[in-house]
Amino acid sequence: MSKIISIHSYRGGTGKSNTTANLAALVAREGNRVGIIDTDLPSPGIHILFGLGVKQGERTLNDFLWGKCKIKDAAYDVSYVLEEYETPNNKLYLVPASVKVNEISRILREGFDPELLFAGYQQLIKDLKLDYLFIDTHPGLSEETLLSLAVSQIVLLILRPDRQDFQGTVVTVDVARRLKVPQMFLIVNKALPEYDFEQMRQQIKATYKLPVLGILPDSPDMLRLASEGIFTIKYRNHPITEVLQKMAKQITNKTVTI
Repeated sequence: MSKIISIHSYRGGTGKSNTTANLAALVAREGNRVGIIDTDLPSPGIHILFGLGVKQGERTLNDFLWGKCKIKDAAYDVSYVLEEYETPNNKLYLVPASVKVNEISRILREGFDPELLFAGYQQLIKDLKLDYLFIDTHPGLSEETLLSLAVSQIVLLILRPDRQDFQGTVVTVDVARRLKVPQMFLIVNKALPEYDFEQMRQQIKATYKLPVLGILPDSPDMLRLASEGIFTIKYRNHPITEVLQKMAKQITNKTVTI
């Protein structure tokens, strides 16, 4: 059975898109058919990590939401980022959001039907025979974000070791619990290397009553890559890659023990 995994944060700047791209690539690398949808329509960006840049192609998620195309027509095969890990058995697809100013303005002005977006998730899974669909959500708690959380089997909440992130995540966790999300985990990103990670894990776990899937250290290597590729593919023996690999294995297990 296919799984929908939403990656969410209360605020922007948490590294949500980077984490989504890397986890999706790692899951695909293990022989799975994986899709990613960028639902951060006001501020899209994950497409850059896959080398699409401003030349996204003819179709985007916006076109599907406006009835101009089927959602599979806006899905691009980005399996090439897996490099030598690309095989006939695995696939990685991306449905980008439009970066055109007039189309972003239209979304902000007119909105769209969240139910249509949900139908698009299901259709994409069916058309592309996906094992996993990753949703890169818009930060905060908009209607479409709430729907994405509600239809997900797994929700990963990303926060930084920052007081504003901590307070905002409390609200998000409460909402997700009300939506009865089957599985919910926390990911801490941009933690300074001198922190005691185990102590941080226990404190955050106790605060939110949720398991911490992993803690990612802040790293100049991530800045150095500057979104020119998938970090876990480019830096295969890096400590960040090791943490992300463990997370990918945990979320694809039927039983997760943390």
